[in-house]
Amino acid sequence: MANLPLVTLKPQYHRKAHQITINFEYNEVLIKLLRAKTEAKWSKNLKSWYLQNNPNNLKVIFSTFKGTAEIDADAIFNTKMPSKKFPKKRIRQLNDDNRLLLNNFYKYLKGKRYSDNTVHTYTQLVADFIEFYNDEPIENLNNRSVEHYIETIYIKRNYAINTQRQFISSLKLFVVFYQSSKINDLQLQRPKKSRQLPNVLSQLEVIKLLQVTKNLKHRMALALIYSSGLRISELINLKIEDLHIDRQQVFISCSKGKKDRYVNLAQSIMPLLKNYLMTYAPKTYVIEGQNGLKYSDSSIRKFLKSSCKLAKIRQVVTPHTLRHSYATHLLEQGVNLRHIQELLGHARPETTMVYTHVARKDLLNIESPLDKAIKQLDAVKKPEDKFLLSRNF
Repeated sequence: MANLPLVTLKPQYHRKAHQITINFEYNEVLIKLLRAKTEAKWSKNLKSWYLQNNPNNLKVIFSTFKGTAEIDADAIFNTKMPSKKFPKKRIRQLNDDNRLLLNNFYKYLKGKRYSDNTVHTYTQLVADFIEFYNDEPIENLNNRSVEHYIETIYIKRNYAINTQRQFISSLKLFVVFYQSSKINDLQLQRPKKSRQLPNVLSQLEVIKLLQVTKNLKHRMALALIYSSGLRISELINLKIEDLHIDRQQVFISCSKGKKDRYVNLAQSIMPLLKNYLMTYAPKTYVIEGQNGLKYSDSSIRKFLKSSCKLAKIRQVVTPHTLRHSYATHLLEQGVNLRHIQELLGHARPETTMVYTHVARKDLLNIESPLDKAIKQLDAVKKPEDKFLLSRNF
């Protein structure tokens, strides 16, 4: 044991959470083990590796270095962490009748087989509306009541247009469910949807992003999202059995809109995928979290943000940015819009057509009038008449 390298574990409060710092003299073998078998991250400020301080991570550290290093964890075992204080969750001020009504509305949405996210979102939006008029009978509410609520809450607080559209959609369903109010769902108008063009990375930026992502699991997650155009929910729900490696396809089961589809598994991703499967040996999900559970979307967003900093990408990048980039690059390669719609799992072609405004395939051949004007000046015979844009005026 005396010849084994020493790993010292210490408690440390870092990034608004209690962490375990993993300290040792530079050792490539130990670094490779950390990267391959744990979610440990390197902190420049602490000058050490760290993991969140909890019993599961402590077990992971011991199992990772078993037989490879001697572990000194006295500082962890002898230090008591302060109890966490979570902010109290706000309880809506609803009377018993309204609370029962909302519970029944929730069951109604579940019975209509809406997705869990839709059921939760719609119930919360309607609950906020009912709480606003908690002291007034719902039977007396009308379309003016809805307008007043939007003017008071959504407009003054500068809520996003999409949130207001969701509220109107949820209210339309509530009116069908509870027909005793005076709200006319036919007169409820959704505001026009804002047409914001998606952020897109260049292909070189995507390669750079993957290069700087050293953790094997993190690189695998980002590569899958981009190479197959996956939603983040599709990635974290992707199971081992959904990978058809021989056919180079991925089966996406019951995705948004309860649709199944197949997407391509890139040839270039195969070595990375085989290396990842051999190293981590996931049992159920392709990208697994601790104890074989689903990986959290917040963790993916977090390490993606770190990778973007390392890659010196300044624009805001989310997992959906990689999906946008996948679709745009396909369009620039000349792939038919209908095929892209199928690969993305879009229900309507209008959703896919937004990428035509971003793709540069046809725009690259359009010459700027400024370039043309300067070229015409460059064609003159007298050197003193030539114009340089960079010259000082």
